[in-house]
Amino acid sequence: MTTRIGIVGLGMAAGPHAKSLRDLDGTVEVAAAFSPSIERRQAFAATYGFPVVDSLDAVFDDPAITAVLLLTPPSTHLDLVRRAAGAGKHVLLEKPLEVSFERAVELVDVAERANIRLGIVLQHRFRPVSIALRKLIREGRLGAIVSASARLYNWRPQSYYDQPGRGTRARDGGGVLLTQAIHTLDLMISLAGLPEEVAAYAATTPVHRMETEDMAMAAAKFANGAIGTISATTSAYPGIPDAVDIIGTNGMARIEGSRMIAHFHDGSEETIDDGAIGGGAGADPMAFPHHHHRAVIEDFTEAIDEARAPAVSGSEALKVHRLIDAILRSAETGERAAV
Repeated sequence: MTTRIGIVGLGMAAGPHAKSLRDLDGTVEVAAAFSPSIERRQAFAATYGFPVVDSLDAVFDDPAITAVLLLTPPSTHLDLVRRAAGAGKHVLLEKPLEVSFERAVELVDVAERANIRLGIVLQHRFRPVSIALRKLIREGRLGAIVSASARLYNWRPQSYYDQPGRGTRARDGGGVLLTQAIHTLDLMISLAGLPEEVAAYAATTPVHRMETEDMAMAAAKFANGAIGTISATTSAYPGIPDAVDIIGTNGMARIEGSRMIAHFHDGSEETIDDGAIGGGAGADPMAFPHHHHRAVIEDFTEAIDEARAPAVSGSEALKVHRLIDAILRSAETGERAAV
């Protein structure tokens, strides 16, 4: 079955989605794409060949459009999901859910009350290395988890934050945690579960002039007694691949960029490399392949056809928002914070 979708938002985030949608031609039909900027509409149409429209009404009021792909700034998400819900359209939403945990919860509630599918673009879960490590953990190959840690050392030049609204609470809701590290933290949660407590620090370093944090560090404690660390920054020139470490009673495994390697106590090991070039860790935040976005869209359209929740549903995405909220609360109060 072909899913007819509309796209709202044609900024930087639109590229990997548009490439994915071209790959999925025949399964997904782009019926309309909208941006309030005529220049962006013209550039998008010229680059990807998809039809563009000059109003939101043309997307939300078209009964033939089944779902909308929302690629707008975080501060707009709740209102747009409300409109989609009112029109009975399913939503695939670029992360984060919203600018605050409270608005994120409200957004998920809106979608659930309207009985629409809500998928969130947290594509790291769909990387082959992530799937391989999740399988090792599920099969018990690593044993009981005793530690889980996540690291994101990105580089963003000041010119990145000089863009209007970038790194502000009003538009983005936060800094490195909500905008960049959310992917790596979500991956850690999908592998090891949600920590129950954190003790954290956060700062805006002298590297950047911005309103929100460009560095955050935390210790984390999990319900089973496992402990770990979280570190995230956009001040690490020139940027290195993100990493997740899982230590178990039978071995340990690390995902770093496109590579996963697991070492077991019996002397064996397992390695996989998905061959992806670039991870957006450096000055160009879009320097990564689009294949994992394609997997997100495929899962979302299958969820619509099968009347099930997407792999990363709104309620599932709330977990990483809870973690980020706790890290920032701990950093602000100087006390441990429950997740």
